[in-house]
Order: sequence, then structure tokens, then C-alpha cells
Amino acid sequence: MSLPPTFVKGFHDENEVLKMEYRQLGKTDMMVSKISIGGGTLCNMSYGILDFDEAKQTVIEALRRGINYIDTAVYYGNGESEENIGKILKDVPRQAYYIATKTCRFERTGPNQFDFGKERTLKSVEESMRRLNVDYIDLYQLHDVEFADNIDEVIKGALVACVELKQSGKIKAIGINGYPLHVLKEGIIKAEGKIDTVLTYARYILTDDSLLEYLPFFNEMRVGVICAAVHGMGLLTNNGPPSWHPAKDELKKIAAEASEICKSNDIQLGKLAAYHAMKIEANVATFLMGMEKMEYLENNLSACLEGLTESEMKIYEKLMKSVFSKVTDELKHWEGYEVERYREERKTWHKH
Repeated sequence: MSLPPTFVKGFHDENEVLKMEYRQLGKTDMMVSKISIGGGTLCNMSYGILDFDEAKQTVIEALRRGINYIDTAVYYGNGESEENIGKILKDVPRQAYYIATKTCRFERTGPNQFDFGKERTLKSVEESMRRLNVDYIDLYQLHDVEFADNIDEVIKGALVACVELKQSGKIKAIGINGYPLHVLKEGIIKAEGKIDTVLTYARYILTDDSLLEYLPFFNEMRVGVICAAVHGMGLLTNNGPPSWHPAKDELKKIAAEASEICKSNDIQLGKLAAYHAMKIEANVATFLMGMEKMEYLENNLSACLEGLTESEMKIYEKLMKSVFSKVTDELKHWEGYEVERYREERKTWHKH
């Protein structure tokens, strides 16, 4: 194992860094750690109240131990996640991490939720750099592109802005993300080589393996694959999903059954979920996970570096055989649900 380009003597714990696996992110020059930090939990938006001091301590510890990629978005807490990350990283050497954020999705409700236009994208990069306290962003992503009326709107608007930003050095790479995989595929084809990475979330988890069908295409197009939400946005944890979770009730029941079995055996379903995602035999650069608490960092690192203990493996196998086998193709995802809700909400704005 060799040290990654993000290694900084005096900051990193060299022995821990040597244990971590690094993979090239598509055709970019980023060598990213196999597990990375998702910024969705670094704000008070969706997953409960954040303990900032613990989050700061956890993120810095994660970086010291060789995790080198942090992925956030303006949308997470209306810029709050970016601001928190900016504060956390204030005294961390810039060389030690790659920072990724997103544009196009801004607010939770109302007419300003999405803007796929060029001007808004050029403006939002400046806002993000200010909040993150950096003078360039390693990866800038088109966020949740399925909410655009059609993908061409994104390609002719926000993507054009991203190409300009890349030429000017404000961003180093361009990414696309969203939930429906077919939309991401269409976006990558229409962008004609301008997209460097694709972030998919909750598409290779204990209850959904849809990503497998699309990986050969992503690899052929040489886009780096970022696999996010390996815990299914809280669905596959002992705490269970947040109230807003879009999964169907039957899927939530199956996940709840798995979490009860884990709890009664004193095992973390979240660790099994992380282990399962990382077992994917295909070309994925990094697995993005929420790590706002030290116990989550330890669980995720343990799943990544050591795998499962004998008792965890026993429960994992039992769940795969008797619980997750109940998930049918109709149940496994919640595609279309949120877009439809957004379209319905949009109709009400024009009435006023």
C-alpha cells in the first residue's frame, strides 16, 4: 500500500492511512478513500439535531485516519452543512481532503427548490466556496437532475456553467447525481464526455441492487462511480428511517423486521448494510456514509477494514435468506414518488 496524494506528514496517522484502500475516481486525478463522508448528516436538516462538537471531532478523526473525500450540497440544511464543514476544516491542511458539493437543488419547499439554469449555477459556486471556506471545489455536481422538466434543460444550462467553471479552475471536476439511474445514463450520454463522475444513492443496498445493471455503462463511459446512502437514508439502521422517508410501507416493515433481529442480537444493522454495499464486485470508487458520530465512524471503518465478526456474519446471512429475500422488484425502490409530489406541489404555486 502506498500513501495517497492527500497524505500530509504531521497531520495524518500514517499507519491508519496505510490500511485504507484508495481508488481512482473515474478519469479525474483524485485518489479517493474507499469510504467517504456524506454531508447530509452534518446539519439539522433531516436526521435529528446535530452535536457540532462531536461532528467536528469525528470528521477530523476520520481525515486523520485516511478518509479523504467529503461530499455535501447546498440543499443540506440550506447551506448549513457547507457552513459546518467550512468551520470543521478551518485548521485542516487543504491538501488532506477533496471536497465535493452540488448545485441545482436549493430549498426544501416553494418555487426556489430547483434552478437548472446557467446563471444560478455560476452564482451558487461562489456561495458554496464562501461557506466551505475554500478557493476551489474538487467536484461540483448537478444535483437530483430528475426534477428538471427534461435533461436537456440541465445540459444547456447548469452543465454549460460547470464547463466554464472547470476551465477557470474554480472546480476541478463535474458530476451528475440523482435517484433514477436511467436519467443519469441519459444525462451522461447527452453531456458528450463532459461529466467526470456519477453519484447514485440507495441503489446498491440490502434491499435494492439496481446499480448492477448500470455499472457496465458507467465504467465504459469512464465516469467515476460514487455509491451513496449505503444505509438507505436511515432505512437500514437499528434506529429505522426518518418520518419523511419515501420508501413504501411494506419495505419499511421488512427493514424493521431486520432491525429487530439485529437489536435482539446486539448487532448494528448499519454495519451489516455498510459491509453489504462494499462487497459489490464492480468498479465503484467510494462509498459515501454519514459519520457525524464517533460510533458511526468506528462501525464504518470496521466494516470497511475488517468486515464482519462471526456472529455478525451469521445474522447477515440469516437476514439475506429469510428477511431481505421478501423484497420484490416493485418494492425495492421509490422511484418517481418524490418527483410526482414535486410536480403536484408546483401546480399550487401558479394558482396564487
